[in-house]
Amino acid sequence: MTSAALLLAAEKESAEVTDWAARIGWVVGLGLFVALVYWLMREGWKWRGTLQGDLPELLAAPDDPGPVRLGMNGRYHGSTTAGQWLDRIVAHGLGTRSRVELTLTAAGLDVVRPGATDFFVPVAALREARLDKGIAGKVLTEGGLLVVTWAHGDKLLDSGFRSDHAAEHGEWVDAINSMIDKTENPTETEGAR
Repeated sequence: MTSAALLLAAEKESAEVTDWAARIGWVVGLGLFVALVYWLMREGWKWRGTLQGDLPELLAAPDDPGPVRLGMNGRYHGSTTAGQWLDRIVAHGLGTRSRVELTLTAAGLDVVRPGATDFFVPVAALREARLDKGIAGKVLTEGGLLVVTWAHGDKLLDSGFRSDHAAEHGEWVDAINSMIDKTENPTETEGAR
């Protein structure tokens, strides 16, 4: 480089900040704006819970649920209105993502969530299990999410789960759907000769 180029490069340094009051005002204003947006999001979440207040309390697992058919550790990604994958249900803690321990027994589906509300879905309330790619706020690859449709009160809900070992999902879909088929079409053996 020539001495003229070095002189020109030295002159291109940033100017010192001379108006500290304006700079601090902008930083404080931006901080207040972020806090306002966060507060509005929180109020919206609480309002959604209020609107869904007609949803009955979640059921607890029975004392003797019967033999365990399947078990799974993974993540609970939330619940939505059935068929509407973006309509998140937040009432009774159903919108809270968490770790999950799923257990399928003869009595139904036991959902144990450390740090969140546990719930139980009786076999009679189960409607369908399928593989899907998304539920409110979580999109995965095709078939990366186990979605269980169940009835709670007069609403149908979809709950999304992801196993730590995604290869297990197919087995869960088959097991839940076979339990549903058995409760809808029980074989009649009484009175047969």
